[in-house]
Amino acid sequence: MPRDAAIFALPFVGELFAYDLWVIATASLVGALCGVLGCYLLLRRLSMLGDAISHAILPGLAGAFLLSGSRSLAWMLLGAGVVGVLTGLLTAGLHRVAKIAEDASMGVVFTTLFALGVLLISFAARDVDLDPGCVLYGLLEFTPLDTVSLWGLELPRATASLAAAALVVAGVLAVMHKEIKLVAFDPALAAALGMRPTLVHFVMVALIAGVSVVSFESVGSILVVALLVTPAATAHLLTDRYARMMILAASIGALSGAGGYLLAKHIETWKVDGATLGTSTAGCVSVVCALMFLAAAAFSPRHGVLSRIARQLALKLRICREDILGMLYRAAELRSRGLSRSELTQGVGSTWLVDLALVLLRRRGLVLIQDATVRLTEQGHAEARQFVGTHRLWESFLTARLGLPPDHVHAATDRAEHFIAPDIRDKLAQDVRTTQPTESPLTDPHGRQIPGP
Repeated sequence: MPRDAAIFALPFVGELFAYDLWVIATASLVGALCGVLGCYLLLRRLSMLGDAISHAILPGLAGAFLLSGSRSLAWMLLGAGVVGVLTGLLTAGLHRVAKIAEDASMGVVFTTLFALGVLLISFAARDVDLDPGCVLYGLLEFTPLDTVSLWGLELPRATASLAAAALVVAGVLAVMHKEIKLVAFDPALAAALGMRPTLVHFVMVALIAGVSVVSFESVGSILVVALLVTPAATAHLLTDRYARMMILAASIGALSGAGGYLLAKHIETWKVDGATLGTSTAGCVSVVCALMFLAAAAFSPRHGVLSRIARQLALKLRICREDILGMLYRAAELRSRGLSRSELTQGVGSTWLVDLALVLLRRRGLVLIQDATVRLTEQGHAEARQFVGTHRLWESFLTARLGLPPDHVHAATDRAEHFIAPDIRDKLAQDVRTTQPTESPLTDPHGRQIPGP
């Protein structure tokens, strides 16, 4: 496929031709297919089975070539499918019969079959044009050179094979979506409902083997492993819903393929000692895929590390603000004019948390700071009144209903008071009222009045 006039240009990359767009389309198809199938493996906690299959089908590819003398896709798919299903059967058989751990049985099966495949390919490569490096690392950037003609349209053979594989995968997922989803989450429940989880599992294994075969020539077995695991893991960090997870995994895989090729194009613009710096396109795809995973691991709203740190900091600040309000309210009950920063720090135990909490409380108009003394505003007194009331209601409940001594409830209440919702507070007030005379104000186990809301 010759390079005609440039179609458009991108910053840091330069001009893109039809040749480049076909490479991007091929890489994106590989990423999307592997990402969708990787979701099943991830949910079954069998991600390494994808690694096992992608390596173990090498003897199937080599055996099909040696028997047929042809590299046609039909023979390759047949050989890979047989060995892929055999890998699943041997792994499950070793796990069940020999009582070997599942991860250990995978390691035994796939390393043995992979070694056998490398030997067969090495023997076959002595007399014919069969490159073991192509199987391992792929030749993504050269896929547009090998073309086929379909309906008058000339397109890369690898892209056509991947498009056909995409139609098969989409058809199977559409027909067996319910069964695949249930088997992915709970195979035992699927069997109890009359489904055949073993059959569903081996259908998915066969799909993974087939996609691995059509992807080998483009991206190699190493990148197939990365794309079977990383996009699905990235999507799982972003959502817990199966359908959304598959869509995200396909999108992440496709973006990794496109972004990896563009990164490789950008690196080719670098020069070291006057020479152009070349790189592996498949390697760049893996790097982009890993970077997207790291971004999700850091910034995912629910599971991200930075998001978790932000939630923990927000919780600490809320607890600190409420503790300060409670301390100032109790000081006001003792006719104190307020508390100093050092007294608040001594009660909370963290100087920087107290300083940050006071800034937020002042912005909300809940406290005033005059002459190095912190005291409540009218609005702050109302909010602190409800918080202290919740604290004393919980102490009363623990004493009256659980029989705890009054001197044993304060520390436990200090932890629980920050997580009692208003409806629970109302129920606590009703319960405490049943244990005290109706004509008198509610009091806690220490004899202090419980303020109302």
